Amino acid sequence: MTAPAPTTTEAGNGGGLPLVVLVHSGYQLLREYLLEQVAACARVWLFQGTEPTWEKPYLAGHTVVDPYDVTAMTAAAHDLTARHRVQGVACWNELLVEQTAQLQAALGLPGADPQAVSRCRDKHLTRRFLAQAGVPQATSLPVASAAEAAAAARHLGYPVVVKPRALGASVGVRRVDSPAHIADAYTQAGALNLEGVPDFGGSVLVEEYLDGEEISVDAAVRDGRLTLLYVAHKTCAFPPYFEEVGHSVAADDPLLDDAALIDVLERAHRAVGYDTGITHTELRLTSAGPKVVEINARLGGDLIPLVADVVAGAGPGRLVVDVACGRPVRAPGRRPACAQVRFLYPEADCVVTEVRIDRDALPAGTVRAEPMAHPGQQLSLPPAGHVTSRYGYVLVTGPTAQHCRRTAQAAARAVRLVAARPDHAGPPGPDDPHPQQEQYVSGGQES
Repeated sequence: MTAPAPTTTEAGNGGGLPLVVLVHSGYQLLREYLLEQVAACARVWLFQGTEPTWEKPYLAGHTVVDPYDVTAMTAAAHDLTARHRVQGVACWNELLVEQTAQLQAALGLPGADPQAVSRCRDKHLTRRFLAQAGVPQATSLPVASAAEAAAAARHLGYPVVVKPRALGASVGVRRVDSPAHIADAYTQAGALNLEGVPDFGGSVLVEEYLDGEEISVDAAVRDGRLTLLYVAHKTCAFPPYFEEVGHSVAADDPLLDDAALIDVLERAHRAVGYDTGITHTELRLTSAGPKVVEINARLGGDLIPLVADVVAGAGPGRLVVDVACGRPVRAPGRRPACAQVRFLYPEADCVVTEVRIDRDALPAGTVRAEPMAHPGQQLSLPPAGHVTSRYGYVLVTGPTAQHCRRTAQAAARAVRLVAARPDHAGPPGPDDPHPQQEQYVSGGQES
């Protein structure tokens, strides 16, 4: 079947701002703030497979083209460069970073070597190249069957972590403490399949479990020189899964100057050959020092850049434009302050009736409190739902992480979910002894 031909729509010229191609806009609730910031310092030309809707106010133009088809995107980009000077290409969608790197290379624009991006995208390749360079990380084994998973776990020793080879946001990642659960964990991880995810051979990894706090570091790399932008401290819940339910950023985090952390990050980037772009690296601060969990060839998700912007003036939109255009990047300022985002989950699987926010009840220090679910949406807790289980979020600031945690808990109580159990989500029948019941579920579910 022949792919549809790209279609192009153009808006105004946007003055003297650079023209940057953005490959896919992402999920509105988590990325609109970023597109708005990018549009304030660049003219944005969107490449994606559907006509833009909410994105339109931020665009100088767009081309409807399959972003998974590098040949089609390259042809569309050459058509665009014949009419305009394109100065950069950007992408913050994990599933499209490889295609974006190939497009950057085809246009001769700043960006990482596509092979380096592939080494980040494929978690097994990441492990291989880090191991060759002696970078501290979890020992990892690719497996292609439940029997291989069991053998790998015996070799590594329990507990282990079982994860898909190419997904993100901790989707499908599970801690396994005994042989009784290894086959089920393998089956779960291997069954996950999202559009655009490459089918690697041996699509599941069994890894050594790392102790210690988990953090993420967003960094800009220019000609091999690494600039740390901000550190986020992650909160996970719903064990044995690693659901990311919150992130905290301190503008003056001492880890920004931690020699051991910086050394591991620099060595990890050199090991995979990533020398130009933005990365989101996840690490564990183990008893033996920082160890790499994974390197992502993109800006952090889950509103982490917004949290950093609120507390440190990170300006993630400008960072995206500067890196895409090959310009120098300045690290955010530092001050004794913290910000935290907390995502809200129901107490049980349910169907949303309404998300109510009592804005008069929000405590001082609340920056944002927003719904993330709509009426009629089914929310399923992990492992079925993962990040799609969320019905809202709160973003708060304060002098310390502990202060932010208390403020976030208070703010979460002002965001209330009205929902029905799935078995009572429809109109009751004439013989139904359990008519539909609305259930109020307070914000700030702890697991």
